[in-house]
Amino acid sequence: MSTSKDPSSYTNEKGVDEILFEAGTLKALNSIAKRPPVNIVFKDIEYTVSSFREKRQILRSISGEFRSGHLTCILGPSGAGKSSLLHILTGYNQNGVKGVIKINGDDRDMRIFKKLNCYIMHDDILQPRLTTLESMRIAAELKLGAEIKKANKEVIVAEVLQTLGLWRQRHTMCERLSGGQSKRLAIALELVNNPPVIFLDEPTSGLDVVSVRQLLLLLRLLSRQGRTIICTIHQPSASLFNLFDNAYVVCDGQCCYQGAPSQLVPFLAEAQYVCPPSHNPADFVIETLAGEMTAKSQLSDLCQNGKVCRWSTDMSLQLSNLEDTGNNICMEQVYKDKSLKLEFPTSFCTQFTILIQRIYLQSKRKQLNWFIQLMQYIICGLFIGGIFYMVGNEGSTPMANFKCYLCITVFLIYTYTMVPILLLPMEIRIIRREYFNRWYGLKAYYAALTCSTIPPAIFFGMIFITMTYLMTGQLFEWYRFISFSIIGLLTGFCSEGLGIVIGTILNGTNGAILGPSIISPLLVLCCYGMGFGRHIEPGMKFLMSLSFLRYGLTGLTLPLYQNRTRMHCSEDICVYGDPIYVLQELGMEGDVFIVQIIGLSIFIVLFRVIAYFTLRHRLANEYSNSII
Repeated sequence: MSTSKDPSSYTNEKGVDEILFEAGTLKALNSIAKRPPVNIVFKDIEYTVSSFREKRQILRSISGEFRSGHLTCILGPSGAGKSSLLHILTGYNQNGVKGVIKINGDDRDMRIFKKLNCYIMHDDILQPRLTTLESMRIAAELKLGAEIKKANKEVIVAEVLQTLGLWRQRHTMCERLSGGQSKRLAIALELVNNPPVIFLDEPTSGLDVVSVRQLLLLLRLLSRQGRTIICTIHQPSASLFNLFDNAYVVCDGQCCYQGAPSQLVPFLAEAQYVCPPSHNPADFVIETLAGEMTAKSQLSDLCQNGKVCRWSTDMSLQLSNLEDTGNNICMEQVYKDKSLKLEFPTSFCTQFTILIQRIYLQSKRKQLNWFIQLMQYIICGLFIGGIFYMVGNEGSTPMANFKCYLCITVFLIYTYTMVPILLLPMEIRIIRREYFNRWYGLKAYYAALTCSTIPPAIFFGMIFITMTYLMTGQLFEWYRFISFSIIGLLTGFCSEGLGIVIGTILNGTNGAILGPSIISPLLVLCCYGMGFGRHIEPGMKFLMSLSFLRYGLTGLTLPLYQNRTRMHCSEDICVYGDPIYVLQELGMEGDVFIVQIIGLSIFIVLFRVIAYFTLRHRLANEYSNSII
């Protein structure tokens, strides 16, 4: 019998440090997906945020250097500018930024740097209804090109999971992972293509002391393999603070210290701020900056706002030189690196296929959602069919039949519109990390999103349309039923496009308020002229043409009232027995069915195009919907 053990099985036998180093050093990953070491130097970075009332300067000419092979923490009081600095270094924020950022001695080229770094955000959310192993495999398929064989990708996935202590949880659903495991999985997902630079925003928030220590040890292990790892952190304990190789202290947009954590106490002593022996240096420097009015300017001047770094243990000062690349690999060599593609590692078709498969896999596992949605369509179909039971061929009550079509239109627009309004904002929060870290292109994601909604929309829509059509006693001829169904589905697709537009602009709460506010005038315009259609004003006709619901309502009416014999009449006098009179009273006499299809098709394309550009803007670096 083999005596080999799963790396995670050593937990109760050895210390955490030993576990991490025995779990693996990512040899396969480093050999298959080679990446150059990256050093980051920035000088005189200024960042200004403009609002309606004023301009506020977040960062004030700060400088610094983050080296490869080092684990760096950025710490400081709340509102000091830690996350802003991280956003600027990653390229997440570029507007309102001044200064110089160099990568291995050359000016930062975002086309290349986006392929060299990954950004794990503070509110990172994992894809639901996927296991840890499935998430890793999808990440590997998207982030590693076709030149790497599938067997090698499996080796990389297994190696990363073992190194980060997630092998035992490989079959656990992502939403069931603990906080520490979720953080480690977020790192693992970005690690599959071996990025040389890793940025983390508050990776330890919400974790207990043991989980924080394990996570920082993992990050230190990764940094020892030549990666540049930078994270923001809030007041670490003394033992955790000493795990970092470099500390970068920020206060009010200025650098107040940069260098080894062990040199922070002597540095503070030079400025006459003596840290008690029993005090945590990280806590002491933050308390000093928050309590002493002159401390910020004193410490900032002493380290020249980040230009002076204390790396060595002999108290010697080293001045960062932006022009000196030392032994670093120049970016010109990175350009020639064939394994580093400026475009995406995979083609559009590959991205689309993988994303469609992921959506299908997730959809299979939300059976309760599908059941609730099915019951909604059936129950609403029964209600409408019961209220307007057998009015379709009754000449004495044609307006009741028109109200039936109006109810069908109302159901379709609200159902198809509200679903993306409520669900898409959460989806955008998930894909923000994947899109920024260049897992796939926006076109591939948007195409997969659009195509994935078509089958359920047709399936549920046809159930509802068939039930209401038969129960309301509409004239059953196949070409009439097919025409009625086509218009109903096109109206649903239009409504869904409107919902995607709103969902890509606003969050779920604001979208739920704005959605009905937009739908209401569209409904008013679509049914205007009911009973006096011959006297609709030309201006109102133009406004009605701007409502896609008018095309939908007209399209539902025309197939059932054009080119048909006189309707059945249960009364002696039946004014609307002739279908032509009904169309005249509704203002639809001169309308053509094919025009309604064209009109709906135009609105479908229009909404989808608008939604694409609003989504691209939503995922852009500087987007914020707070003003909206």
